[in-house]
Amino acid sequence: MTVALMWEARAVDGRGEELLTWAKGQALDPAPERRETFRAPQDRVLVITWWDAPYDADLPELPEPDGELVTRAVHRWRFEAA
Repeated sequence: MTVALMWEARAVDGRGEELLTWAKGQALDPAPERRETFRAPQDRVLVITWWDAPYDADLPELPEPDGELVTRAVHRWRFEAA
């Protein structure tokens, strides 16, 4: 089964590039089968990782960034391939 984990955060105004760099620098162990990083207006960063695992598997996720870098808690979602 393929499971996708989504991690989305919004940086403090003007710190989107810093958040993007931070997210790209976070290693996951073990590494996912695939990982993509996106950015959007309002200094938002989205990371999606794909895993060959059961839906409820214990998988590594990106942590919360420093509270001074983001405007709110990270949003996280888990999906399975349909």
